Amino acid sequence: MSLIKFNTRDRLFPAWNNDSLKSFLSNDNFFNTDFLEENSLMPAMNVKEHNEDFEIEFAAPGFSKKDFEVTIDDNILNVCGEKKKETEEKEEDYTRKEFSYNSFKRSLSLPKSVNTDQDIKATYKNGILKLNLQKKEEPKEQPKKVIEVL
Repeated sequence: MSLIKFNTRDRLFPAWNNDSLKSFLSNDNFFNTDFLEENSLMPAMNVKEHNEDFEIEFAAPGFSKKDFEVTIDDNILNVCGEKKKETEEKEEDYTRKEFSYNSFKRSLSLPKSVNTDQDIKATYKNGILKLNLQKKEEPKEQPKKVIEVL
């Protein structure tokens, strides 16, 4: 079984997927229509299934390890990233303030083969958040046992 993407955006912003709204906004070059696309606010994701585990990678450059929160709740993997940056420069006759905010949340329904009792390994290196989820050991098939009737 493979992992299934769990999308909550339609519940939060149902009008964003409305075709008439997209066409209205796309007529004005002031708006960037990429903002309305479903995956534009989400980091790219790769899912690899191996014999013993699942490997999930998220492209999230510019974040640090402390900016991520990874949780499992009711067999749903939630990966959240939030980064805030503020700078303030005060000089004698002016003050310059800059700030930025980036966040995302991806939710995946986990297959039953994932062992949620074992620790999940999470590493962040070179802008890639990598998660390793171990699979449950499949019960070995017992050979047919023949019982002799006496």
